[in-house]
Amino acid sequence: MLKRIAGVSVSAVMMAGLLAACGGNGDNNNAASTGSASAGASASASAGSSDKPVTINMFTASPEYTDAFNAYIAEYKKVKPNVTINLEIMQADYNTVLKSRIASGNTPDVFQTTAGGDIDTFAEYSADLTNEPLAAAMTDAVRANMTSTDGKVLGLPVKGNLFSLIYNKKLFEEAGITEVPKTTAQLDDAIAKLEAKGITPFANAYKEWWTWKHVFQHFVDAAAQDAGTDAKTLVADFIAGKTTFKDHPVLENNFFSFVDTTIKHGTDKPLERDSNAEVGDFAAGKAAIMTGKGAWDEEAIEKITPDIQIGIMGYPVSDKAEQSVIITGADQALRINKDSKVARETTDFFNWLYTSEYGKGWFSNVAKVIPPIKDAPLPDLQMPKAMDEILKTDKSGDLSVNYSLDTFHQKFGEIMQAYVGGSKKKDQAITEIQQAWIQLGSAE
Repeated sequence: MLKRIAGVSVSAVMMAGLLAACGGNGDNNNAASTGSASAGASASASAGSSDKPVTINMFTASPEYTDAFNAYIAEYKKVKPNVTINLEIMQADYNTVLKSRIASGNTPDVFQTTAGGDIDTFAEYSADLTNEPLAAAMTDAVRANMTSTDGKVLGLPVKGNLFSLIYNKKLFEEAGITEVPKTTAQLDDAIAKLEAKGITPFANAYKEWWTWKHVFQHFVDAAAQDAGTDAKTLVADFIAGKTTFKDHPVLENNFFSFVDTTIKHGTDKPLERDSNAEVGDFAAGKAAIMTGKGAWDEEAIEKITPDIQIGIMGYPVSDKAEQSVIITGADQALRINKDSKVARETTDFFNWLYTSEYGKGWFSNVAKVIPPIKDAPLPDLQMPKAMDEILKTDKSGDLSVNYSLDTFHQKFGEIMQAYVGGSKKKDQAITEIQQAWIQLGSAE
């Protein structure tokens, strides 16, 4: 049974439409030439399948990758002319519509979910990819994010990801900030220096429920370290009701203090600023630091201000500099419907994408994302390159958002929005977050 997928009104659905299997824009097609699809195609793309016409229906919630998806669809057409891939993208109420389609027996051949806990939520609908070439191609960390509790690889990532504070190097330099702040005291000093130069420290997107989980996970990781455990165990304890915020000062105090700081020293009307507004504020130099976001925003920022110099840094979550780290991993998964009549052909398609020379170039040069597979180059972007340098000496933080379902994360975001809006006090917000973790945190 499908459990606990967040549901909202279907009337708000905005469709990007059923897109033809075309090649996207000219830039993507040029970028796609980095590898020959025919020469680099995986042998599995033709193994065990005939040349009869095949149609694969793909349902995703990632409109930002429409052109990139269409580019690999067009390239695969050169490898398997008999395969047609219909791409459908939904921007709103995706979970509600997906749940409805599954319940009615109309599960798409390919669909998208979050990773982590939701790997198990959708396990009964997902093909086992454990022994496929695509699973072997994944990096170890990414494959772990796609693996169920019983050890099966049931998802495949669109991308690897990076979560951090994003800062404007020029504005930091103007304010005389020579080193990125790693402790709460250093952050306070940086804020004072920025404001002394008339620079607003923070751009926020607190209208979006999902930005809250990206902030919170950094404090969860620190709380786990302080408790002498790992984030997965700590989250499981919250879900089981075995621990509370009072046991973890970094959650009870530091997290809320950080939120208060970003509001006091941030752009106006924080609950009216969505993701696009935050990107616009940051790109235009209206604020020095972006909260709640990650590597996926870089292209949008650079479209507004092409010469902007971007840096990344961990969240200063405490007085311990070592707890200020960036977080990497895969938080989104595509799933192949195990009962699809074209499950084999669909798996062949993704085996090709993950193992061919074209596929290795697609992640970096077409989608311009952090590759989730081994032996693929990083995209020519500032944040992935900075990540690569940081990880040469520092460890990545744990992607703790993966240990709770998005049903919890959405409720968490709504509670925090009420806190910022003043309709909930801190103690009430904490109580409701703890209750939500127990009620919505897992699929059990």
